[in-house]
Amino acid sequence: MNESYQPINCDDYDNLELACQHHLVLTLKLKDGEELKAKASDLVSRKNVEYLVVESEGASQELRLDIIESFSHPKIGTVVVSAE
Repeated sequence: MNESYQPINCDDYDNLELACQHHLVLTLKLKDGEELKAKASDLVSRKNVEYLVVESEGASQELRLDIIESFSHPKIGTVVVSAE
């Protein structure tokens, strides 16, 4: 993805932070239509782009926050990610 990064809403970011602190397994829907279940483990920032680090099937991957359409978990409900 070469588009410039669009920061997400602060409340949505806070919910992702909470998910990481509790290592929640989230159902993530991405803007390209992909859906995955993965454990939230960390939020990182590199060159002004923020990423959610998730673990799925023993592998770790980083998802740009602005490609996440929504995420859900029974404790936090469904959060539709919006731009800042």
